[in-house]
Amino acid sequence: QVQLVESGGGLVQPGGSLRLSCAASGRSFDNYPMSWFRQAPGKEREFVAATRWIGGTAYSKHYKDSVKGRFTLSRDSAKNTVFLQMNSLRPEDTAVYYCAASTTRGLIVGQIANTENYEYWGQGTQVTVSS
Repeated sequence: QVQLVESGGGLVQPGGSLRLSCAASGRSFDNYPMSWFRQAPGKEREFVAATRWIGGTAYSKHYKDSVKGRFTLSRDSAKNTVFLQMNSLRPEDTAVYYCAASTTRGLIVGQIANTENYEYWGQGTQVTVSS
């Protein structure tokens, strides 16, 4: 049984930092896309960041425009885990953050932000940015 388990959410003041983790079990996602999405109350789930295999041991990283320069995605293939370091957090970053994994190795850039291209999802972790 494949599981994605997120951790690291919480309450933080504006300008603060959090580090989210997503640990996968049940199969390896090495060389497959793994991403972060978020969903705020009353809004649709939206893309935040993705890591996509581009060959060999190389991965590309992609970010939502509003988080570029503030969020950094990384992955530890040996541990089947991805991380999202979030700095300079803003109140508008408040949402439930979800980890997602795809079984389509060759997702192109135009596909990685589409929730329909991910088969596995974590349960979500709440991030609240408030003073």
